Amino acid sequence: MSLRIWIAAGTTEGRLLAEELADENVELAVTVATEYGASLIMDKPNVSVFDKRLDDRGMAEFIDEFRPDLAIDATHPYAAMVTETMCRVCEKKNIVYKRLLRPPTDEDCLRFSSVEEAAAWLDKKEGIIFLTTGSKDLHKFATIRNYEERLVVRILPVRESLDKALDNGYVPSRIIAMQGPFSVDLNMAMFKEFQSAWVVTKNSGSIGGFSQKLEAARAAGAKLIVIERPEDAGSSYEEIRSFVKSQTEA
Repeated sequence: MSLRIWIAAGTTEGRLLAEELADENVELAVTVATEYGASLIMDKPNVSVFDKRLDDRGMAEFIDEFRPDLAIDATHPYAAMVTETMCRVCEKKNIVYKRLLRPPTDEDCLRFSSVEEAAAWLDKKEGIIFLTTGSKDLHKFATIRNYEERLVVRILPVRESLDKALDNGYVPSRIIAMQGPFSVDLNMAMFKEFQSAWVVTKNSGSIGGFSQKLEAARAAGAKLIVIERPEDAGSSYEEIRSFVKSQTEA
């Protein structure tokens, strides 16, 4: 009988892991939060994709239906609530749980422990602010003085993200709806186009395009503002890949 694996994706490495594991003797169920995320997962006979946000009850029902032998949490490093919920439900259901970690980066930047702290600091500064942190925290950055004129936001090209930006008063001409990853040159062109003084990002590691943003910000004459990730514990991509291999060969 093949190993049944649930991958909660939502990151590049989550999709890459699903692609690799699909070639093994496994049955994969990949959950993502949006229809757009589902469209990025490869179509293979042993891979099922579900595009729905899962709360405690939803995760429990999903486990009861799919009955995985292993659950891999490959959600975004900043989706702390999703990780906490998945870990708790898997423990309750007696499912082996593994957290896939994205390695952080250590470049010299201005660092803040929360969105609120960064927004409060930027409120006292001058200049255009280019946000690359997605749509989730747009309401928190809307507390910045003259944010309608000062902020440029780059979000995913999906209805939910655009609605959040517009509902929070962001100006359409200062909303960029595009899917990354972005090259250094493309990042730099965007930063320069809006004469950005500050570029705000999360410490998403090299796979999340952090180094490209850093290099582009420097070339554009902007300073990179980094929202640090919450403390996390788990396994590297290679460790999880090796663990799955050991289970399929057992």
